[in-house]
Amino acid sequence: MAKKKIDLIYIDAGGGHRAAVTALDAVIHEQQRPWETRARNIQDLLHSIDVIRKVTGIPFQEVYNIMLRRGWTLGTAQLIPPMHLAIRLFHDAEVRALATHWSADPPDMVLSLIPHYNRAIKQALTQVCPQAALVTILTDIADYPPHFWLEKQEQRQPQHVICGSDKAVSQATEMGYAAATVHRVSGMILNPRFYEIAPLAPEARKEARAALSLDPERPVGLVLFGGQGAAVMLDIAASLPDHQLLLICGHNQKLRAKLEAMPHRAPMFVEGFTLDVPRYMQLADYFIGKPGPASISEAVAMRLPVIVESNSWTLPQERYNAVWIREQGVGAVLPNFRRIARAVEEMLEPAAFARFRAATERLHNRAVFEIPDILEAILNTAMPDAGGST
Repeated sequence: MAKKKIDLIYIDAGGGHRAAVTALDAVIHEQQRPWETRARNIQDLLHSIDVIRKVTGIPFQEVYNIMLRRGWTLGTAQLIPPMHLAIRLFHDAEVRALATHWSADPPDMVLSLIPHYNRAIKQALTQVCPQAALVTILTDIADYPPHFWLEKQEQRQPQHVICGSDKAVSQATEMGYAAATVHRVSGMILNPRFYEIAPLAPEARKEARAALSLDPERPVGLVLFGGQGAAVMLDIAASLPDHQLLLICGHNQKLRAKLEAMPHRAPMFVEGFTLDVPRYMQLADYFIGKPGPASISEAVAMRLPVIVESNSWTLPQERYNAVWIREQGVGAVLPNFRRIARAVEEMLEPAAFARFRAATERLHNRAVFEIPDILEAILNTAMPDAGGST
């Protein structure tokens, strides 16, 4: 029996969408599901109609990454409506491009792990392979309506949505999604490495810290602002001269060089892009960063209380995450990082730290392992032979 074909749609705007696809794909293969998975970058599928690339020579996704690296995020909420207008002006061309792609090699299921384009994806599938199931997996803790993750549209074939929070579930049901098409999982998709890493014995943890020239007996803060880093990491390091820090700069080599050259009284270890984030988190005691859904979910999974800021510079789709942090009690939300030194001192007060740490231990995120079962059930409903062997 031929394997069912599943296309996983991502975009390289930020690192979270590709990372979620990579993690989910790895688990699907590890579980030996009888599916052929095919990762597809929406930027490539819509390359011919990328107006920003035609005007500037820079792909849309890279414009977003440049904004993140340079901290140009003020006013992004005001930019979203015009961006959605542009997407809708080119909607028919988007549908044609996607329909042309899928008519040549139809999938049995499409997993969309991206916002903004789900209306076009749905209409293209309806045109050329209406039997294919469309599943949107939110890689944000909640939607940022309108027209971000969830779209209200006619459904000849039910469109499914996978949500990592009660808030997202309520948003989907309020929009009119049938209960049978809204699937709750226990959090955001995390790389399986976060579950595979073996716990460190106290002495081994001390030795690993010492190998990074960190004092094994003093707390360590992990500072991480996604795959592109952020200039504010320089301000945070300067504000915490007497606190041990482990800073991960991602692909931002200029930032890494500046941090490595910065005088700092307490030991400070600086890393660039790495796949060893779980190990570094294992060596840290608390997390400082932006309220990105992946970063805070990774930190909580590794039992690190978090400190984030939320203000007009925060990406609009990440602002609910600050609400989630407060609701779950897993960390502190600051109006800005100017008071980071005080926030760290307050978090490290023994009673407060114990309270935050206990809150992280109450959450058990297994979403990346839960999703394949949901996908199989959807395939079996649409195509009863989909769960069989190859």
